[in-house]
Amino acid sequence: INNLPAYRAGLSPQRRGLEIGMAHGYILFGPFAYTSQFRNSSVSDTVGLIEAVILIVILTLCLSLYSSVGVPKPISTVTTPNPPEALSHSEGWSEFAGSFLIGGIGGAAFAYIVLQIFRSGVLENVSSFLN
Repeated sequence: INNLPAYRAGLSPQRRGLEIGMAHGYILFGPFAYTSQFRNSSVSDTVGLIEAVILIVILTLCLSLYSSVGVPKPISTVTTPNPPEALSHSEGWSEFAGSFLIGGIGGAAFAYIVLQIFRSGVLENVSSFLN
């Protein structure tokens, strides 16, 4: 657990937010692109990107609401003996939320771009060139 970005020592709230946001944006794109109502249409990828970004914005609003109310001090446990001190006040959570938004949108956009590259057939041309 100490290797997760939320608990890793030496990371700023911005870095934590970027890393966690990128992972969430990247992982949310696929289910929205392949299980939405538009899954059998030509716009499924774009709809998946838009839906992932909308959910990231909603999650960022929830993080901002959490930071606006009284944030309790992180509790030390056996698995996290030294919780990050930066997330014990509203300013740290606010920085985390802003970076989460940027990372989440970037992660979803990256997943979309990777899918478009695979679908374009560019990698098939590279593999035939190498053979």
